Amino acid sequence: MLSEKNSTIVALSTSLGTGAISIVRLSGEKAIEIADKLFSSLKNKKPSEFESRKLELGFFNAQNFKEQILCVVFRAPFSYTGENLVEFQCHGGVRIAEGVINACIDCGARLAESGEFTKRAFINGKISLDKAEGMMDMINAESEAEIRAGFNLLGGALGKVATASQSALVDLLSDIEVSFDYPEEDIEYTTKEKAKNKIAKINEDILSLISTSNAGRQIKDGISLLILGEPNVGKSSLLNSLTKSDRAIVTSIAGTTRDTIEETLVINGLKYKIIDTAGIHETEDEVEKIGINRAKSLISGADMCLCLVDCSKEENDKDREVLSLTKNSKRIIVGNKIDKTNKPRQNADIYISTKSEKDVNNLKDLIYSKTADKNITSGLVITNLRHLDALKRAQKHLENALLNIEFQTLDLISVDLNLAYSALGEITGSTTGEDIINSIFSKFCLGK
Repeated sequence: MLSEKNSTIVALSTSLGTGAISIVRLSGEKAIEIADKLFSSLKNKKPSEFESRKLELGFFNAQNFKEQILCVVFRAPFSYTGENLVEFQCHGGVRIAEGVINACIDCGARLAESGEFTKRAFINGKISLDKAEGMMDMINAESEAEIRAGFNLLGGALGKVATASQSALVDLLSDIEVSFDYPEEDIEYTTKEKAKNKIAKINEDILSLISTSNAGRQIKDGISLLILGEPNVGKSSLLNSLTKSDRAIVTSIAGTTRDTIEETLVINGLKYKIIDTAGIHETEDEVEKIGINRAKSLISGADMCLCLVDCSKEENDKDREVLSLTKNSKRIIVGNKIDKTNKPRQNADIYISTKSEKDVNNLKDLIYSKTADKNITSGLVITNLRHLDALKRAQKHLENALLNIEFQTLDLISVDLNLAYSALGEITGSTTGEDIINSIFSKFCLGK
């Protein structure tokens, strides 16, 4: 079942732990009735007597303790869930929050499932599925780009496009149906040429959205940067300089890094996964061999390779091997140790010093300019694989309709149009199955 209409749910909506305040949320048919049993204001008023959306200070009376808290009532349908909803704002503390929750359960509520408040908001028409996913993207964001993308989803940018395309399909399907239902009227509501133009326009809009998915992948998953080079060329120092940390051990002894070290870096609001690797060279050491082979195996999957060379020395066989291994990959050749020479002895795309941090910020700008998708800063970017799959299926049905429209009657073409409509509806949840909906909300945190 998507909802237990008669059940009243309760959960902690803030993080469990010691803090300034904890917020316990109560939602359902009996939310206000339960609150009346447990809370009274300083003016001796019960929550059922409160003005909606107005905080009241008073006392919460549990079986084993008493607490001075704030209480606010949101009456249906003007609440987050669309049901009667009460929030108790108590002092932060594990035992206090647990006590409030247990008191509500004793009075007839049950503990909410993960994401159940937001699922009820969806069921009651307060929020669409894409907006709910946008909210979770914002909560889980690790970069400003993820926050922006999540906010656009939460604001309904994708839902508006999907709904507009569905409306256009409904209009076209209606014209087709009327044309075939009333042939004796000799009224041609649409022609193949008109239908073709309308389908092409919808298809173009969807293709435009799909084209942003690479930028969406970069925003959601981050861009992988692989640091390569011979031992002691400054790879670990570069990782530390870029991330402003001491994440990797740096010594004058060659071969300090024997395995991959991964760290997160944000450049211009975009998340990067930067990976330090073992130095590329010939060795008889079994552990070093494993690390070097692992470094080589990561090259093909990296979004960008940072090939580090010592620009104070002449090019050697180790440098040539690194450049050979990355010749078919996107790469930036970084000349390190510029502080040791007035004239670089190797050609590079940029020269830096990890020791003095000279031009490391310029390297960041170069990395961003060579990796960030052009759609990164656009308003609407597809970051969700579920949305991308729905868009691709809708586009495929529209493409089939365009391919077959010259050889089939419009009523046969309408089959693909209906399938495209259904695929687009999965984005907002208007045509989404119960199993998918339950799966999406199960990924939400408890109390959300």
